[in-house]
Amino acid sequence: MDLTTQRPFGRTGVSVTALALGTSSWGPARPGEGDVERDARIATMADAFLARRLPTNLLDTSNIYGESRAEEHIGAAIARAGGVPEGLVVQTKLDRDTRTGRFDGERMRESIAESLTRLGLDRIPVLYLHDPEHIGFEAAMAPGGPVEALVEMRRQGLAAAIGISGGPVDMLQRFVETGLFDALVTHNRFTLLDRSADALLDAAHARGLGVTNAAPYGGGVLTGDPRFADRYGYRPMRREVGASLERIARLCEEAGVALPAAALQFSLRDPRVHSTIVGASSLDRFEEAVRHASAPVPEDLWPALDAARPPASAALDSPAS
Repeated sequence: MDLTTQRPFGRTGVSVTALALGTSSWGPARPGEGDVERDARIATMADAFLARRLPTNLLDTSNIYGESRAEEHIGAAIARAGGVPEGLVVQTKLDRDTRTGRFDGERMRESIAESLTRLGLDRIPVLYLHDPEHIGFEAAMAPGGPVEALVEMRRQGLAAAIGISGGPVDMLQRFVETGLFDALVTHNRFTLLDRSADALLDAAHARGLGVTNAAPYGGGVLTGDPRFADRYGYRPMRREVGASLERIARLCEEAGVALPAAALQFSLRDPRVHSTIVGASSLDRFEEAVRHASAPVPEDLWPALDAARPPASAALDSPAS
């Protein structure tokens, strides 16, 4: 796969590469690392993106990632670069107030003002409503609520295109079916271990939305890192998911394929997904993902992996058994 090839991002008006750089971890210092070292590590990453040294043209962030440090780091890099070079896309998200939980239209107007100031931009190419599951579909769609505010931002030119980004797939599908949105971010629900976003992807594709699939490693467990061995999607792993993970890992080992390579390419090979978000806060982590994206995977491994997936009842959004 040529990772530098760009494809139209649905009806958003921009084109994107198959890989996107995610910034949710652009905040905390690593163990044994001070603030100066952390800032230098993340600055190197942001500068590399803006200098086109990475095989991606899409950077995904949010008002609250890294306690808002992510946008600050990106804005500083944009200033050093003299602006965002043509052809690169920085997308961000409107967020609730994490201290009070406030998630109304006024908070959305505060959120976009904060993001534009941190990023040093006057408009956002693709702007999302982030994690509306915190208030639910009806409250988000209510008059004076966050969706109305987001639509108005597009009308005012603060955002060229707008999208919805969240977790529970049934709720996201309701948003997609309103016809108001140009783009979608789904996470942890379209991986080797959870296919529950399948109908959501169909709905988004049918309406011409730009689709990004985030967390292709299920929160870390599909990287093979033992730190995540008992969790999927940031939650304790269900027994059926753990059993399926063992089968999938064994199949990959027998085929000579690294587990994270199969996990990432599962998302990359789906034509309904325009870009797959890989979170990385250092060059070596993203370069590792690039190697996994390009690694050879035997075609006959895919049906075997499909057969080894957990039952639908074990999906993240299914009631606990």
